[in-house]
Amino acid sequence: MILTAAEFQRLPIPGSTIEMELNGFTLRNAHTNIYAESDVRELTTTILGSEVRVRATPYEYRWSYGDGQARTTYEPGAPLNDGSFDTETTTSHVYTETGDYPVGLTTVYTGQYSVDGGPWLPVAGMATVPSTPAEVSVWRTKKLLVDSDCIENPDGPGCASPFEDDAER
Repeated sequence: MILTAAEFQRLPIPGSTIEMELNGFTLRNAHTNIYAESDVRELTTTILGSEVRVRATPYEYRWSYGDGQARTTYEPGAPLNDGSFDTETTTSHVYTETGDYPVGLTTVYTGQYSVDGGPWLPVAGMATVPSTPAEVSVWRTKKLLVDSDCIENPDGPGCASPFEDDAER
């Protein structure tokens, strides 16, 4: 028995999960770290009465950033555990315009299979699996020079009063 590429593609291989630093928010012209949570997937199915174990291993990641840009990587990327921001990574992207963008990912898997507990054999082909899209919201920053803080100047830039919409004020 041979597991064909077409049969491999039809299996319910879970897609990778799209993750982003700053919970989906970023700034215009900054490196946005977008990465995939992706692992080897193992499935069991029955083909022609035989138990077939299948191992799908991520091989390639095809990113679509929603702004017309795309990239293919051979690693999923990773979170920045040091709390840094605007750090270029192998999977980061720079948005040049503000707005909300859908981020897409297709993971390409290579495969192996084992029939009735036998040896692992390669699948002659790959499976492409789309992920659930994620959204990134790109904001801009505005620099202001000020000569006092909000205690000295409560009406200054960025000094919102908690009573601003209150009729008592």
